[in-house]
Amino acid sequence: MPFTRFIHYCYMMRQIINHFTDDDLYKFTMCCAVIDNYPRAWVKYEFNDRDNTVYPKGFADLVMEQVGYLEQLTITDEEIAFMRRKCYYLPDWFYIYLRGFRFSRKWVHARQDEDGHLHIEFEGVWAEAILLEVKMLAIVSELYYIVRGEEDRFDYDAYYPKSYHKAERLLAAGCTYSDFGTRRRASFQAEDTVVRAMKDCQEARDWKGRFVGTSNVYLAMKYDLTPVGTMAHEFIAAIGGMYGPQMANHIAMNAWRHTFNGALGTFLYDTFGWNIFSLNFSEDFANLFKGLRVDSGDNMEQLQKICTKYRSLGIDSKSKQVIFSNALDTDRAIALQQEAEKYVQPSFGIGTHFTNDFDGIRPMNIVIKLVAAKITESWPFYNDTCKISEDTGKHTGNPKVIRRFMEALHL
Repeated sequence: MPFTRFIHYCYMMRQIINHFTDDDLYKFTMCCAVIDNYPRAWVKYEFNDRDNTVYPKGFADLVMEQVGYLEQLTITDEEIAFMRRKCYYLPDWFYIYLRGFRFSRKWVHARQDEDGHLHIEFEGVWAEAILLEVKMLAIVSELYYIVRGEEDRFDYDAYYPKSYHKAERLLAAGCTYSDFGTRRRASFQAEDTVVRAMKDCQEARDWKGRFVGTSNVYLAMKYDLTPVGTMAHEFIAAIGGMYGPQMANHIAMNAWRHTFNGALGTFLYDTFGWNIFSLNFSEDFANLFKGLRVDSGDNMEQLQKICTKYRSLGIDSKSKQVIFSNALDTDRAIALQQEAEKYVQPSFGIGTHFTNDFDGIRPMNIVIKLVAAKITESWPFYNDTCKISEDTGKHTGNPKVIRRFMEALHL
């Protein structure tokens, strides 16, 4: 039997994503804001494996099979009831949209080159395609371990106490933190184990710190936790593609205000770097948004820039929340807590370290980024966009586009 047929025979019945809300909250909040502000926008996304992984032959076909399974997903009454209860900021009309939402494999193209590298692109109406990204990453990650036979090495009996101990350390150190680990988790069961362990630890006694919840809406529902999240880089990146990077943050903050009226008040500022964001971050916005999220660069350097900006606007930085989500683990979060609490109200979103930390298993270094946008379907062309990281050398996108954007921003 050919190898690709053998893989297909062995794994065709295993569906990886089984719940509509097995997704990050910010995909739903951004989807709502997109419909409210850019209902006719179209976008393109591209998958990037930063480790240049060689995937087993036939892997792209298995990815497309999983996309086919997504077509069967619909949101349930239970999921809607939970979101209505916990996500007060989402308007009623958005649930009507979600009830009618259906995925389509026609949006997605996956292939492998002759060396086995994986290429995935998808495009379509922004309000539809936006709900694919996290699910696609979770599919690729879990599927990779299945096909390679590595899932047999996932010791969930040991993973629960390992996760519980991480929670103990974070809570004892006074950390306020959440699980951000859906996109690169080893498996759904791994993230489920983490969330269960951390809730159990939180409830075991009174702690200095607090486990706030998880970005995964389904697991938040399962364990009656708060789903957490606001926005991703794609929201600002798409606006930067449509209108230019110079005022993208300003336009994005206004659009967010228009939809959520001050709720979900943590802004992700590093899509095009700190400098241009700082120029867009007026006193009005600084008072509107309760805080900022640090997702790249040196955490303490970024924190000092944030505090300096707040001081320049006459705002006490200790009244503001700063969420750190930049490749954190338990040790880094605790060390950062000890310093950051002197200046702001720190909290932490920890991802892969929580949900893909099995002994002997290498976490995948994969992302999907929005690379082009157009304001309406009637435009005959897309405008390219990119992400300019605060980490030198970690910019994402076409090098020519990155260079053009950096020139526009005088970087």
